[in-house]
Amino acid sequence: MRMFKTGITLAALAVIGAGAAFAQGIDDPTREPFYSALEGKRVAFVPVAMGFDLTEGWAAGIRSQLEPLGVTFEIRDPSWNTDAGAQAITSLISEKPDAMVIHNPDVQSYARLLKRAEEAGIYVIQVNMNSAYSTDAYVGTDYVGLGEKMAHRLIDECSPDNGGSGKVAVVQGVLTAAASAYQMQGISNVFADHPEMQIVSNQAADWDGTKARNITSTVIQQHPDLCGVVGFWDVMDLGTGAAIQESGKDIFLITSGGGNKTACDGLENGTYSEVVSYDVPGQARDIATMIEHLLQHGQAPGSVKSTLFSPLTFMTKDNIGPGSCWTLEGQN
Repeated sequence: MRMFKTGITLAALAVIGAGAAFAQGIDDPTREPFYSALEGKRVAFVPVAMGFDLTEGWAAGIRSQLEPLGVTFEIRDPSWNTDAGAQAITSLISEKPDAMVIHNPDVQSYARLLKRAEEAGIYVIQVNMNSAYSTDAYVGTDYVGLGEKMAHRLIDECSPDNGGSGKVAVVQGVLTAAASAYQMQGISNVFADHPEMQIVSNQAADWDGTKARNITSTVIQQHPDLCGVVGFWDVMDLGTGAAIQESGKDIFLITSGGGNKTACDGLENGTYSEVVSYDVPGQARDIATMIEHLLQHGQAPGSVKSTLFSPLTFMTKDNIGPGSCWTLEGQN
């Protein structure tokens, strides 16, 4: 009987054996550490208030991403009361959730509390309006950059070289809020090099549509040749746009917001000329992802500071279409 050499080495047999194992599937070594780092963790959200597009959108997006991973998500709603918000944060510091998401009403009110929270071992993520104190993460708009970009759009539309009067008005929110103070800095940065542009009114409407409407109506009466208005939040600027429409004048209105369907509606019906979206669903995803990262990494709260600026989308009636804006129903 003749014997044949097969030429199969031990190494080759090992490969064949491994191939058979792979054919049956192997476990992903990253899964267990990921899920175990998140299971049973607790995250608390303190907005300036619930009941409007930004905070409802963030809450829905964070919840939908974290709760399936075993994370408990809760909301402490101060309902536009800064003292109540400070009390909510103080209570949470004692309760020690694993992470807090904070929407600051202004740059100072919560700063010391956020530092205390990190010292207590709680991760702190600030969303879209940060405080004077930098925490583990800020997820939101680069308002200085936004202000600069909006100022350039006002120059495009209203400078004398482009056929405008050069006269523009600013409708801020709360003056001490990051969204107002930083955005105004961006506008000032650009207009410092454009003396042909004149800000004829710079007033705070405190995020209130009725105040914005009254301010804008008065400014238009005082300056019949007003060319443009920059507003600091599209929900508030429903009032700004209404005043412009009532005047019957062709005044360029640029504002910004989270990209909710009301923004697209306002562009369609002429309330706004242009809306800059910072994409609330995208911000919610970034917040949740940052929380996942922090809980997996396990670094000491406050030891590393991260910033995630949101991409900006300039929307006009001509460039929007189905899917350009989000709805809360689509977030749930």
